[in-house]
This record gives sequence, C-alpha cells and structure tokens, in this order.
Amino acid sequence: MKVENFRSMSADELQKKLVELKEQLFHLRFQLAINQLDNPHQITAVKRDIARVLTVINEGKNA
Repeated sequence: MKVENFRSMSADELQKKLVELKEQLFHLRFQLAINQLDNPHQITAVKRDIARVLTVINEGKNA
C-alpha cells in the first residue's frame, strides 16, 4: 500500500492494520520455514508496509 492510503486512516484503523500486517508477516515466515512460500519478496513488502504504518503513527504523535 501507499503512504497516502495509510495517512487517510484513523489511529484505530492504523493500529488494526499494524496487527494484521504483523500476523501476515508471521504466517509468511512460517511458510518460508516449511518451504511453502512461492514468492519470498512478499516478506519484504509486508515489512515495508509495517514500517509505513509505524511512520504514519509516529507522525501523528509528533503533530
């Protein structure tokens, strides 16, 4: 997702999205460990989305 999409979300929605992304990362890592992950680049994409969400959350705290 793009940062603009995250910026349009409320604080509660961002927290829910963060939990969802962390769960998704856990499942992707699990699939990687048991060699069932087709596209390992998904892990990188999810990590970047987590970083984007955390950045938007921190921007809101500093404002």
